[in-house]
Formats: sequence, structure tokens, C-alpha cells
Amino acid sequence: MTLDTLLAAGIGIGLAAACGFRVFVPLLVASVAARTGHLPLSPEFSWLASTPALVALATATALEIGAYSVPWLDHLLDIVATPAAVVAGMVASASMLTNLPPGVKWGVALIAGGGAAGIVQGATVLTRLKSAATTGGLANPFVSAIELVGSVVTSLLAIVIPALVILAVLVFCAFAFRATGFVFGRRAAESASRGAPR
Repeated sequence: MTLDTLLAAGIGIGLAAACGFRVFVPLLVASVAARTGHLPLSPEFSWLASTPALVALATATALEIGAYSVPWLDHLLDIVATPAAVVAGMVASASMLTNLPPGVKWGVALIAGGGAAGIVQGATVLTRLKSAATTGGLANPFVSAIELVGSVVTSLLAIVIPALVILAVLVFCAFAFRATGFVFGRRAAESASRGAPR
């Protein structure tokens, strides 16, 4: 395992984590970076830098951003986006691993890439549920805007400083799960205990 391979794996996992915020944004960023020569791709993923892929990803990104700005539609999208984010995370991470045998590459992509995307996506779903529960969904467009910014920034930084991105994503997920666990878990339990007959 060379330093270049570890760096590529870090970039891939960072991009995969960004897929948990938005499915298509990291793939679009990777496509632009590869097309401009700033990001080497695994040979079987060279199509990601093609013009048709760039157009398709740009269109999909625009549609995804627009759909998530609609409060009632974002919950429906989460049902589809969760498995899609895992698949996108696997593709993003596998596309960076240029020097590994196929079995190892897809094992890393499945566990690290798919896992990173799934964990971040789960954190965003819980955050949106908390927003819906506390504000009736009025704050969901604001949450979606933060997720979009998070996806763009995470994608860009994953290419430049992958180690920092992985650390930041871990901190975000820990905070999100703790915050939503407090609201839905401990606080609910406290409310139930107060209302229980003595």
C-alpha cells in the first residue's frame, strides 16, 4: 500500500462522504476536476470526465437541488437518496483507486465508500426529521441549503485535503447523531417518565 494509494483512498472516501449530503454534487465535482486534469481517475471510470457524463451530472445536480428545496418533497427524496448515496459513494471511492486489484478496490469501495456515504446520509435524514418535528418543516429548506454547501465544500476539500475532510465528517456525524438522539431519545424518555403515574 503506497502513499499514492492511501492518498487516493482518502480522496475517494472524502468524496463518498460528500455523497451523503447530496448524491450528484461530488460526482459532478469529480467530473470537472478530472476533465481539467486535477484528479486522476481509475481507467474504468474515465467516462466520468466525458462531456455526456458532465452534462448528465450537472442536470441531475440541478434537479436534486431544486427538489430538496420543497419541504414536503425532501422526505420522499430521502427514501430514494439513501440507497442512491451509498451507490454513489461506492462509485466515487472506486473511481479514485487506480492501483488496487479489482477485488480489493471494490471491497474498499463497498465498506469505506458506501459506509461513509450511508453514515452521513443517515445523519442528514435525522437532522431533517428533527427540523420537521421542531419547526413543522419550515426550517427544512435552510437545512437543505446547509447540506448543499456541505456537499460542495466537502467535495472540494476532499481533493485538496482528504485527511481533514474525513476528520470533519466524523465530527459532523457524531454531533448530528448526538443532537438527534437527545431530541428523539433521551428527551422523549424524560417526557415519558414525567408523565408516568407515580
